[in-house]
Amino acid sequence: MTALPSIKRFAPLCLLVLAGCSVLAGGDRQSVTIYAPQVRVQADPAWPQVDWQLVLAKPSAARLVDSPRINVRPSPGELEVYRGATWSQPATDMLEDTLLRGFEDSGRIAAVARIATGIRSDYKLTTDLRRFEADYRGGDTPAATIELNAKLIHSVDQRVVAARTFVVAEPAASADIPTVARAFETALDKVSTDLIGWTLLSGQHDATRQPAPRSSGK
Repeated sequence: MTALPSIKRFAPLCLLVLAGCSVLAGGDRQSVTIYAPQVRVQADPAWPQVDWQLVLAKPSAARLVDSPRINVRPSPGELEVYRGATWSQPATDMLEDTLLRGFEDSGRIAAVARIATGIRSDYKLTTDLRRFEADYRGGDTPAATIELNAKLIHSVDQRVVAARTFVVAEPAASADIPTVARAFETALDKVSTDLIGWTLLSGQHDATRQPAPRSSGK
């Protein structure tokens, strides 16, 4: 992969700058700006209140997608990275953290946790992150593009309760890296909001269709 030249500006998304780091193997030494999107999903009043528990599987992604490098697609057949800029953590970690916080902050679910915690769950949410890139789409400015496939799985019988692919393309106001990073923040908020709402609605629809437990009365 090659790297696009960076535009040396700073924005609120910038967390810190590391001086003297090499951005590309064999490249020139320069400072690296680290961007850390801050997303807090707002609960939708239409979301149901549910009494079941959910675990989040670690999102999967191709190696090029699941990277702290900021991917940019200048044309359909090319994938490059911005020089002198990086995310604070890989894309799958950003997605997982945002979803977990969003479910917890919503107050609409009995319990939610990462799958590694080992809680007893009613449903499992799996996600495959397919795109996390700035896509120029033939224009002069890119759109922060996130594409992921989600599956809601019943924990007991491993049924796929619902499956859906989510795509968000948030246009950036300019080609400046800080502006593109802010577009990613908005895109991550939108796709997480859509995914959380879909999960709650799909799980609740399935839960209400399950037969009630039989009475143990004599």
